Amino acid sequence: MTDLTPVTFTATDLDAIAGHEGRVAVIVTPDGKLEQSARRANRLTKGAVQRFVDSEGFAKVKPGQVTSFAWPVGMAAEALDVVCLARNHAVEDARKAGSALGKLRGGKAVLLAADGARRVAEVAFGLVMRDYDFSAHKTDAKDSDTGVTVMCSKPDEAEAAAAPLMAIADGAFMTRDLTNEPANVLTTTEFANRLVEMKNLGLDVEVLEEAELEKLGMRTLLSVGQGSDSPSKVVVMQWNGGETGAAPLALVGKGVVFDTGGISLKPAAGMEDMTMDMGGAGVVAGTMRALAKRKAKANIVGLVGLVENMPSGNATRPGDVVTSMKGDTVEIINTDAEGRLVLCDVMWYAQDRFEPAGMVDLATLTGAIIIGLGHEKAGVFSNNDDFCNAFLKAADTENEGAWRMPLGKAYDEQLKSRIADMKNVGGRPAGSITAAQFLQRFVKEDTPWIHLDIAGVASVKSATALAPAGATGWGVMALNRLVADGYETE
Repeated sequence: MTDLTPVTFTATDLDAIAGHEGRVAVIVTPDGKLEQSARRANRLTKGAVQRFVDSEGFAKVKPGQVTSFAWPVGMAAEALDVVCLARNHAVEDARKAGSALGKLRGGKAVLLAADGARRVAEVAFGLVMRDYDFSAHKTDAKDSDTGVTVMCSKPDEAEAAAAPLMAIADGAFMTRDLTNEPANVLTTTEFANRLVEMKNLGLDVEVLEEAELEKLGMRTLLSVGQGSDSPSKVVVMQWNGGETGAAPLALVGKGVVFDTGGISLKPAAGMEDMTMDMGGAGVVAGTMRALAKRKAKANIVGLVGLVENMPSGNATRPGDVVTSMKGDTVEIINTDAEGRLVLCDVMWYAQDRFEPAGMVDLATLTGAIIIGLGHEKAGVFSNNDDFCNAFLKAADTENEGAWRMPLGKAYDEQLKSRIADMKNVGGRPAGSITAAQFLQRFVKEDTPWIHLDIAGVASVKSATALAPAGATGWGVMALNRLVADGYETE
């Protein structure tokens, strides 16, 4: 797994600014006030920082932005980074500043002279989140032996504040690693093995193999993977940090490690991106890791359905009828609408076994959600306003884009089948909504439920605020916030 950039918090040492050989970062307020360390850097560079602050260019600098000076005269550093931050800056600006520093780091040691700035832990979090590089399969990749030192007035407090944030970052990195991995590496077996390894964090992890899934009646899930040599699996992860016997929050993830579309084969162009079709399961795994590492005082169960959708002589055909664990029959119209077949069985199992206080499923489910919301927001569907609003608030707090989409009985007409209880697709109109309507049929009446269609946000071509191009880890921060705000005991 990709390691986090090591961060150390120490007391402010003005002499260290002159001799540091990597990158030195100092803070200047938007109104041009130089903090203590910035004044020290200004003297070393014979007034260069003050000249920049007095220039017309500084007037265009916004809070959270960083301006860099290469090989500053009078300092041993390769670069001097001037960070613009207000004294009472927002969390978003702190993370933005950290992200900018992470983007610039380039494997070099960073000395961040934060002095008495607020939210230095959030700055460090932004830096660590942005300083991610998936290089596991590059032969010329070099491990950085450098880290980040944050000098501040209260290092012990900053370190304590950073600890849970680094647990979240570690979870997000796991999600990114899983989503970035090629399918010949991240098979269903390898995925399950990586989850089993989290037992050492205190998670209770069990793997349900095909024979048990067949016995349970998970035939819609099994139908997706039956054309592949990789065995289908369901992995159950439990974190019991809350009150004994209290109903858990259930997180359910779609884990299609590669999606060819099955017999309804996808076009060749772009199929290589289907390694990310297990993104929902990746978010569940990363969230469970974050919760365990920060020892969340809540009961959470994470369940992921791991399959590979391949065409073969044994693959499910369009027109086949399969029976779900619930007992409903499904006519398979399109084998490329496979994610809902995985989720519906795992969702029913989660409710049957755990009787959760609420259930959130996540899936890179439809291309239609990308047409509707682009790559900025995930689609949110729910049967419970309070539950949905709590998640939307959590996502907004963490600046992870999410937008509520409608549900309604009228859309069920598109799922009617002539020969079975339902079809697995409802046609092109409202494709994301009919997919959610399909899933809602497997939600028990008394279960608060949220469906997150993350097809547009799980992996992107351009860098986001806290992640480079590729897998984003979207959802780990929002779900962690949802748990922290609504499910943790005192």
